Amino acid sequence: MFTGIIETLGKVIAIEKEGSNLHFTLESPLSHELKIDQSVAHNGVCLTVVKMGNGTHTVTAVDETLKKTNLKQLEIGHEVNLERCMIANGRFDGHVVQGHVDQTAVCTAKTTLDGSWIFDFEYDAALGNVTVEKGSICINGVSLTCFKSGTNTFSVTIIPYTMEHTDFKQLESGDEVNLEFDIIGKYVSKLLNNR
Repeated sequence: MFTGIIETLGKVIAIEKEGSNLHFTLESPLSHELKIDQSVAHNGVCLTVVKMGNGTHTVTAVDETLKKTNLKQLEIGHEVNLERCMIANGRFDGHVVQGHVDQTAVCTAKTTLDGSWIFDFEYDAALGNVTVEKGSICINGVSLTCFKSGTNTFSVTIIPYTMEHTDFKQLESGDEVNLEFDIIGKYVSKLLNNR
């Protein structure tokens, strides 16, 4: 389980295709602290560390993961949001994030304000996911609060710290992002739909 509070950025330094899988090797400030078989969220996707290097780690994304996330678009040099699993006795600063991406969305607008940025997103509502005003959403692994929540649209505001320390600094209109909707909202929606 994760919280959506990004620890650091990792840079993709190698991509290897093996069958329908992709192996991503990243270098990051926390790579040396990881161990094989550890779960780490990469842009909000829970992946298992399969190999360690000198300041690097390698993870594998299977075909199903590549189909449902934006990891298939990663290229060498891209930066990725990284978060290790939550420590049981640590502070819960974000919200409950499982590392299981529900679907992707497209950034439809990026607006620069005086000291912050607004990002607008659109997603396929046919998949049954919903946002609520002032509810939680996880975008590329980042725990954020929605506003202007519509049937298949929502917006978030990014503060300077988040812009500097996450991949939002490279996000532009037209880019695809990973979405994990609030787990409590998903359960409530399913219960209501089953009645």
